[in-house]
Amino acid sequence: MVLGASILTTVATAQNLDAGKSPARLFADGCATCHRSPRGLAKGRFTLTLSWFLKDHYATSSDSAKALAAYLQSVDEPPPRAAAKPGAKQPRRPPTPVQSQ
Repeated sequence: MVLGASILTTVATAQNLDAGKSPARLFADGCATCHRSPRGLAKGRFTLTLSWFLKDHYATSSDSAKALAAYLQSVDEPPPRAAAKPGAKQPRRPPTPVQSQ
């Protein structure tokens, strides 16, 4: 009888499930369940702190967290100001000071 031990090792490799997904797809897959829209989620936060938060709580990698943070900030910008409508009240301007001679 030969005493021998065979050791079976299984190597598990981590897989990034977010790899190759667009930031909009990342939002749809991971955030849309609770958030109806990406607007307002960045709330004026800095990109770095937002990506750290997303990495700690939602994203599977720092790259996907950065991409998602940039996406949230891009949709968080206020919409461009519309041209004034005809007949709309214009904001008051302070009077121009009169210079004496």
